[in-house]
Amino acid sequence: MTAPDRRWTAWIFVRVLGAIYAIAFASLWIQIRGLAGANGILPASHFVAAARQFVDAGAIGLDRYRLLPTFAWIGASDTALAAQCAAGTALGVLVAAGLAPGPCLALAWALYLSLATAGQDFFGFQWDSLLLEAGLLAVALAPWRWVSRPARDPAPSPVVVWLLRWLLFRLMFESGCVKLASGDPSWRSLTALTVHYQTQPLPTWIGWYAHQLPAWCQRASCAGVFAVELGAPWLIFTPRRSRLIGAAALAGLQVLILLTGNYAFFNVLTLALCLLLLDDAALAALRPGRGRRRRDAADTPESTARTTGAPAATATFPVDEPAPATRPAPAARGARLARWSLAAVVVPVSLTQVMGTVGWTPAWIRPAETLGAWLAPFRSINPYGLFAVMTTTRREIEIEGSDDGVTWRAYGFPYKPGDPARRPAFVAPYQPRLDWQMWFAALESPPPWFEAFCARLLEGSPEVLGLLATNPFPEHPPRFVRAELYEYRFTTWAERRATGDWWVRTPVGEYLSPVTLRR
Repeated sequence: MTAPDRRWTAWIFVRVLGAIYAIAFASLWIQIRGLAGANGILPASHFVAAARQFVDAGAIGLDRYRLLPTFAWIGASDTALAAQCAAGTALGVLVAAGLAPGPCLALAWALYLSLATAGQDFFGFQWDSLLLEAGLLAVALAPWRWVSRPARDPAPSPVVVWLLRWLLFRLMFESGCVKLASGDPSWRSLTALTVHYQTQPLPTWIGWYAHQLPAWCQRASCAGVFAVELGAPWLIFTPRRSRLIGAAALAGLQVLILLTGNYAFFNVLTLALCLLLLDDAALAALRPGRGRRRRDAADTPESTARTTGAPAATATFPVDEPAPATRPAPAARGARLARWSLAAVVVPVSLTQVMGTVGWTPAWIRPAETLGAWLAPFRSINPYGLFAVMTTTRREIEIEGSDDGVTWRAYGFPYKPGDPARRPAFVAPYQPRLDWQMWFAALESPPPWFEAFCARLLEGSPEVLGLLATNPFPEHPPRFVRAELYEYRFTTWAERRATGDWWVRTPVGEYLSPVTLRR
């Protein structure tokens, strides 16, 4: 009996991943000078210079390339950072076009890791880590040939397909576990979604409507989240029919999240991982008429069972390609060894993370924690879990400038809530990283990057001002900058009918007292 064919699913996954890389790099290209350029908020050149002091002292030595895996060691100028973004965008386009997908994915992974390291606080999001992990595994999945065509590409390695499915399992299962492990009362009482839509970082206008649903519906939805995150991932390792049900449940949750909130390319990437739960016969079933011949030709355990009357069998553990009749070429043997070596590292390290999430780490697997800590700077075997503790109130920071310390004018951000009358927008898969970081800053006292941001406003940095929607001081930078804190909530149906506003905001107090540059 022949194993299910996954050439088309793997081919589509790799191309979608290439498109995600292109979008991610292009998004960074627009913002990188303002975030990490020489006149940006957290200059990569300063970061590398500070790290180089330890190198000169002999504290890091050659290990610096592991601790800080970035091309910024070679050059951290604005031109160098922009060149990495441009090269990454081009590589993503090549992968999406099916040109040299293996080598291009390897280079794209290295470039994204480089930028994520040099970008410091602005690249600490879970989808950055997810892209790096999925991207590294995809290097072993994609064909290493000049032109990729499903009919001519070698069959995707079941080992790598299993590792990508394992990644999807961990992503979803750990996201459910952390919500319970945190002890957060809103998750325990199933009331988290009564506030989530308005307190998430960048809601969409559909999120406003979702917030208006009655309390019983919000509780039922919350229970559904737990059912999908804690239950559906186990279906990944079951026979084909139940696995497809699990894929539909996981994909459905991602679509709902995508419609109500802006999470960059996270949802699209997760949907791409869900695609790997299918086989070519399942794809053909989605294409009536043209797909019928492929469906009839597909040799799956179920089709074999229908034809021969034998019971269907489905493997739930990875098996590598069947050994060919002739001795494989050295390159093929090397590729197979590399895939199994990758699995030998990924499985134990990631297993310690899953066990840590559920609160049980047996002694026999703890050596893998040491290996995981050594590999951590590469951000390619990661723990996951979004919204472990639900934010129940929304606070927003408004930054204001003044020439005299009396009259204050506000800076405008392109996407985060500001004017209560402005409708929440769809932004994803683009990620405005400064807008996102402002959401996190409002949860705590001013972090160091925020103070650096204010200093750049006082200097009138064009690169940083380019990250904003409006600059109230086009002629010259202000003499003073301060930050005020407001509490935001969605309007009700009645309030919106009366005012047309999407938000109600209430002053909370001072977030950062007026500051000025030393003369």
